[in-house]
Amino acid sequence: MCPLAVHAAVHQTTPQLPTVEFTVEVLGSKAAEFSAKMDEYAKLRSKLQEGLPALAVTANPAEIRQAEILLAQRIRRARSGAGRHDVFTEETRRAFRQMLRPVTTAATCEFLKDDNPGEWFWSVNAEYPKEHPVSSVPPSMLAVLPRLPEDVFYRFLDTDLVLHDTRANVMLDRIDNAIRCR
Repeated sequence: MCPLAVHAAVHQTTPQLPTVEFTVEVLGSKAAEFSAKMDEYAKLRSKLQEGLPALAVTANPAEIRQAEILLAQRIRRARSGAGRHDVFTEETRRAFRQMLRPVTTAATCEFLKDDNPGEWFWSVNAEYPKEHPVSSVPPSMLAVLPRLPEDVFYRFLDTDLVLHDTRANVMLDRIDNAIRCR
């Protein structure tokens, strides 16, 4: 066989492989970035609590409410420039949606309906309205999300995931349409 024929035969029998392009997103780095922001917030809140009356177990709801209001006022002043997506950056929102997608099932969506207050307009640093129920987050979702500082909780308002500081009753940030339940 002549060299040209061998060369042509080799090229004909070797299949052309398609070029595959893909992106690898490292969710761990976004979760670590989020956790660092939440640690900063916890330190800020702790510092802002200095000098405030210590919250003690009491049967008087007015005392609890007063402690909450004083801390919330300090947090609002310290975070006066805070806005939507300061905590949940675009990359963090994308990572959270990816983490939640595999555990968002019909059962978790049904669980969320029980005490979900639905959606309402609110801004960063706003008070969580006392007349609205607070939603529980299914354990399967909590298992995939980064841990939060003490007294900060994930909540759902319809399908939006929010951060709620219960010690000061302050809303910190939100991810619109964090899950799909339809």
